[in-house]
Amino acid sequence: MNDNAKVVAALLAGLAAGAALGILFAPEKGSETREKLNDSLKDLGDALKERTAEQLDHLNDFKEKMVAAVKSKVNKHERTVEEALEEHA
Repeated sequence: MNDNAKVVAALLAGLAAGAALGILFAPEKGSETREKLNDSLKDLGDALKERTAEQLDHLNDFKEKMVAAVKSKVNKHERTVEEALEEHA
């Protein structure tokens, strides 16, 4: 996990904790408190899903770049080997 992802994860965890504590200590009925807490947790879950999807996209892009780079190197070395074999044949 890179530094930006750690910061975002810490920020989301802090927001969730702050929202939960704020809701728990608010002078409201239990049902309203539970509903607000449920809504906050749903929002946190949605934010985590969105961030996870973004990170998966970045990983997929990285994977594609790495595969292309490896294929390029393999092709280059294949040509070098073929040329060397042709010279010695």
